[in-house]
Amino acid sequence: MTREIMRFTPTMDIDRFFGEDFFPFAAQSFAPAIDVYQDNDNLVVETSLPGIDPKNIDISVENDVLTISGETKEKKEVKKEDYYRKEIREGSFSRSVILPVPVKGTKAKAEYDSGVLKVVLPKAEEAKPKKISVNIKKK
Repeated sequence: MTREIMRFTPTMDIDRFFGEDFFPFAAQSFAPAIDVYQDNDNLVVETSLPGIDPKNIDISVENDVLTISGETKEKKEVKKEDYYRKEIREGSFSRSVILPVPVKGTKAKAEYDSGVLKVVLPKAEEAKPKKISVNIKKK
């Protein structure tokens, strides 16, 4: 008896219904989850990319849309029929997110530490909070 490899994909139920021939690229690509948060001066985007070589990651900002893309390759060769289960993703990935505030894309910085990519995007001046002083009228 031969068992088929079961790959985990976000569209797993749809893939099973239509089959891999209907969505041929579903198992080869994925979109990593992201967190987006802010402080007074920066917008921060974090994504977990464990096991991915930072040299294979591309980051771009255009029209206040951040795109993180790249590729992960399988490090060892194991024949498909020798797997019992395969859930570790491989292949290309891409994730774009519309940024909630205008940013200075040319001043962005990215760091990769322990499998987590952190992109810090300085807010444009018009997006930073402004302090407004209250004038008190004397009677």
